[in-house]
Amino acid sequence: MSSRYHVPQYLSQHKAQLKDSVDLDDGIALAHWYNDDDFIELERAEHHTLSLYVADGYQSYRKTGAGWHNGGAPDRFCLMPGQHESTWDIRGPLEFVHLYFTDAHLRTLAEQVWDKSPAGLLLEERTFAEDERIKALYRQFLLACDWRDNSERLALSSAVTLLLTQLLKGYTQYRWQAPVVRGGLAPAQLRRVKDYIEAHLDQPLPLRVLAGEACLSEYHFARMFRQSEGLPPHQYVLARRLLRAEQLLRHSALPLTEVALACGFSSASHLAHRFRQSRGLAPSALRDGAAGRPACKKLSR
Repeated sequence: MSSRYHVPQYLSQHKAQLKDSVDLDDGIALAHWYNDDDFIELERAEHHTLSLYVADGYQSYRKTGAGWHNGGAPDRFCLMPGQHESTWDIRGPLEFVHLYFTDAHLRTLAEQVWDKSPAGLLLEERTFAEDERIKALYRQFLLACDWRDNSERLALSSAVTLLLTQLLKGYTQYRWQAPVVRGGLAPAQLRRVKDYIEAHLDQPLPLRVLAGEACLSEYHFARMFRQSEGLPPHQYVLARRLLRAEQLLRHSALPLTEVALACGFSSASHLAHRFRQSRGLAPSALRDGAAGRPACKKLSR
């Protein structure tokens, strides 16, 4: 994980156990933690932290001016702006996922989505709060993805863009409403993006790269692409990867690992997992079935 973030460095010096982490585009980072029976005093960090409780957390206490406050539970979130201090008493098991980002990330997104460049963003602090949008983005995307697989980067970056947009809309002094995006991509834009995807299926394909092919911000590109194709970019790319894998399985003798890598999956096991989800069978079964079919014969009249 990037060394620019202080909170993960500090947690690693205590009892917190890092289960997984990933550095995303533009330096944004994710970390999956487990902790139990720990006392933590977080000093002023230069960055912001958005935390979702994944499991347990019922015995998590934060020190306030009125004493110790408890309210942790699965799907509760904490938003800790930079330069804030906090003291935590973790008296029972807690599993949580942190998203680390900076003012620069928020300003860039505000410029892209609202065409505004705020001089100062005041991110509001929240402890043990609830937000169905934040919960859904964590559960359906961040926690459902394999962070170590490059083929998941598009889904991760798309979810992070939506999370930061939610924070700008609801947890700053501006309270901006997200603009309504009407209409899809122009035919030339859509063709250019699709051609790029087909030529780079073996690569991560982050959202910013695809948006760049259309000369749009990530936010507007994702919505306009969905208007054009009827599904978000990450689902379209996954469908193209699986179709390419199916073609290679049927018409080549490449080992399964090479098929996976050629289609942007980090391993044969990850390809198999996605293939079963989509096709209902293992890739090897598809290849065995293709090998076992007799060649077609021309019918005589």
